Amino acid sequence: MKKPSLLLLLVGAVLAGSWLYGFLNFAEGVADLREPDVHADLEATQAIVVLTGGSERVATGIGLLESGKGKKLFISGVHKNLSLESVLRALPVPTDMRACCIVLGYQAGSTAGNAEETRAWMAIEGFTSLRLVTANYHMPRSLLLFRTEMPDATIIPHPVAPDNVKFDEWWKHPGTISLLATEYGKYLIATFELWLNGRNAS
Repeated sequence: MKKPSLLLLLVGAVLAGSWLYGFLNFAEGVADLREPDVHADLEATQAIVVLTGGSERVATGIGLLESGKGKKLFISGVHKNLSLESVLRALPVPTDMRACCIVLGYQAGSTAGNAEETRAWMAIEGFTSLRLVTANYHMPRSLLLFRTEMPDATIIPHPVAPDNVKFDEWWKHPGTISLLATEYGKYLIATFELWLNGRNAS
């Protein structure tokens, strides 16, 4: 069997080192994303957008809406069989707020779909600014895709730290390492696909 050439080994080592360096920066950046207090003096936007995937996200979106940080709450990527009551579950949301200010989006099946669905809804509403609520590990890819889809909109990130993910000394927790590595891979793929299609986030 022919042995790998020194050049191939060197290229492999460089690629592996580059991936590891990028992953470590990504993981540290995500671990540093802390959830802002919804009652703090935060900049208000016209819309609050929640990406489905965790109950904490919806609760945070409701808190922001109740605190006057947005005019309407859009929950993107809702399963077609779920009603507003199912999505909100036991959250104590006033009936008038449910009727006027919370909208469910049923079209998205991916993060790219979330961005497309939100852009269409924002255009209907005439909104040009939004506060984006999703898990902290999901935020880099979400911002990349949302800012590419809506380059002229003001998009403020609002990361949520899931209770079941351990970000303190994340390198000691195999489950967190696996989650971050998977999300970093998806971020790289999204970046490459945008480059391939000649699309760049502003």
